[in-house]
Amino acid sequence: MPKILSEAQAAGYRENGFVAPVDILSPEEARHYRTRFEEYEATNGGWYELSKGQKLYLLQTWVKELCSHPKVLDAVEDVLGPNLLVWGTSLFVKDARDPGFVSWHQDATYWGLSKPDVVTAWIALSPATLESGCMKVIPGSHRWEQKEHRDTLDKHNLLTRGQELAVEVDEDEAVAMPLNPGQMSLHHVMIAHASKPNTTDDRRIGLAIRFIAPHVSQIHADRDSAWLVRGEDTCGNFIHETPPEADMDEAALAEHRRIMKLRQGVLYKGVQGKPAHTELLDQG
Repeated sequence: MPKILSEAQAAGYRENGFVAPVDILSPEEARHYRTRFEEYEATNGGWYELSKGQKLYLLQTWVKELCSHPKVLDAVEDVLGPNLLVWGTSLFVKDARDPGFVSWHQDATYWGLSKPDVVTAWIALSPATLESGCMKVIPGSHRWEQKEHRDTLDKHNLLTRGQELAVEVDEDEAVAMPLNPGQMSLHHVMIAHASKPNTTDDRRIGLAIRFIAPHVSQIHADRDSAWLVRGEDTCGNFIHETPPEADMDEAALAEHRRIMKLRQGVLYKGVQGKPAHTELLDQG
């Protein structure tokens, strides 16, 4: 029996490759985490680019708390199984009237992971509406083969390489996943998804948490790491991380710098040209 999803939601994930919305936080809790994010942002002189893409739970305790939140883990366990590793996080922030967007893509394309037993939990800390550019997906596309992508290096694209599917996507088939603050969506690593710019007067803030099953491995680099948040790891494919008890811990910062350099090599493998965000990762 599912722990938090209904039987219909669990079956819908298997059939369609996504489920939304899932209630995780109260509106008050969502405001609390938004405040902690914006305090973190202000303390670091604005948008802290170094941690934009990966492993923010090694730097900030509020992200660690969300990655290990029992309701989040229960929902992910319902679709991925009882043994869960957090492989990474991404912050997707679209400021008010921001031209930033996410092109149609499959997450699995550049991550270097050996198997598709990977789930993203996307938690809304502010309204993710049609107008603010909520995520949209093509139902059932998680059953596609890995499709060819091309790099655009578009500075307004929130993806690392500005990558997009090199095949035409039928927008009429797309399903939007609007979320209220505190709600979450789950999507499969192979599903085709995208989002439009934010046309509202508020920010759209989302935390994406990447969960993997222990039998998944990294095929493009050695010494990749992950955090075992539930169950056991009998495979040993990743170095085990221990998130710190305090924000911006020095030892955690050092590990964060190491993994960012490794991940940069994975995410930009084979890219032609200068990725718009490479210099941000080089700061580490």
